Amino acid sequence: MNSNPIPDPHRKKIGSWILAGTVSFGALLCLVGIAIFLTSCGADLPSEASSRVFNKLSIEYIGEYQVPDNLQFKKTTVGGLSGLTYDRQRNRFYAVSDDRGDLSPARFYTLKLDLDTKNPDRVKFNKVDILDVTLLKNASGETYAKGTTDTEAIALTPQSSVIISSEGDRGKNIPPFISEFDLKTGKVKQALPIPQRYLPDTEGKRGIQNNLAFEGITLSPTGTLPASGEPLRLFAATESALMQDKEVSKVGENGKIPGAKNRWLHYLISDRAEFVSEHLYQLDSPPLGAVEHGLSEIQSIDTSGHFLTLERSFGLTGFRVKLFQTSMAGATDTTKIASFKGSTNIQAIKKELAFDLKTLDIYIDNLEGMTLGSRLPDGSQTLLLVSDNNFTNRQITQFLLFKFKQG
Repeated sequence: MNSNPIPDPHRKKIGSWILAGTVSFGALLCLVGIAIFLTSCGADLPSEASSRVFNKLSIEYIGEYQVPDNLQFKKTTVGGLSGLTYDRQRNRFYAVSDDRGDLSPARFYTLKLDLDTKNPDRVKFNKVDILDVTLLKNASGETYAKGTTDTEAIALTPQSSVIISSEGDRGKNIPPFISEFDLKTGKVKQALPIPQRYLPDTEGKRGIQNNLAFEGITLSPTGTLPASGEPLRLFAATESALMQDKEVSKVGENGKIPGAKNRWLHYLISDRAEFVSEHLYQLDSPPLGAVEHGLSEIQSIDTSGHFLTLERSFGLTGFRVKLFQTSMAGATDTTKIASFKGSTNIQAIKKELAFDLKTLDIYIDNLEGMTLGSRLPDGSQTLLLVSDNNFTNRQITQFLLFKFKQG
């Protein structure tokens, strides 16, 4: 077990979680008193209208693998895994670490899954092998200075590059970024344009909240730029609301505390990246006693604007994770909307519950990364999730594998 003190940057979430555990009994009673009004564990049955919007999905749990605690690989500490992407050509996964340079420089790992598919009806998830580590480098070819990055999400392009997002650090006036890096060398190739409204100001009225910026990114599965000549479509989402969109939490008329209003960006990626549009993603109501509640990952599942989203909470009852199927059909372009406060005429990205991990009846850790993987013998795809252990011995690096089917 890792008994080393937690580096300061990695106290950012742990500190609030520990605080949650010390909430007074009186406050807890108050929360319990309104429990009947808060989010239920299930979801309403889809209506006929929603069945025309969403695909029929099946998500079936296969198994779990836990990375040994404090694992060292090529002079780096394996941990903080916050984003995943799959390389179909090489049958490899890439996982980005959110280490801010305290233990090792900003980096991503190359992984391989060890699966036993001899019995198609009982696929076994044996382990995850770590094959390589790639350090990220700036335009000068140097690794990023300590404290200048907080890399959270990763997506693979067909051009042997990865696009990685960083949340920055509002407190230190370090802006977030979404940049393309060479897959082999880790050197930055281009930075995507970030709209001004996402950049922190000095008055605390505009921009990303600290540690709640670009937590999820994904590329449309078309991914055939050289063959089709069509630019790639990249989508990125904030973990929670921007400062100008943040509203005071209070119980609404429906008896629930509304979730945050997140922003969802759409880019075209070619030789140069172009910002195309933006949309509203409405988080679910936070569970009872939640201290942390946000959108941790997004994953494109087809070429028709359907995605899986991962919403994760932490509080008095531990971690809670739900997967939603979402559709961009009919969503309002919010590019010119300065603030979501008080907005009533914005059509948000549609969503419906696809899977509640609470039904697994297993321990769930801080799941942040998600990607579709290889095909199984029955034609279904693997769906892989990973947890960020925050480099503390109170958490684990947990991989969960699922069988994913559409239609």
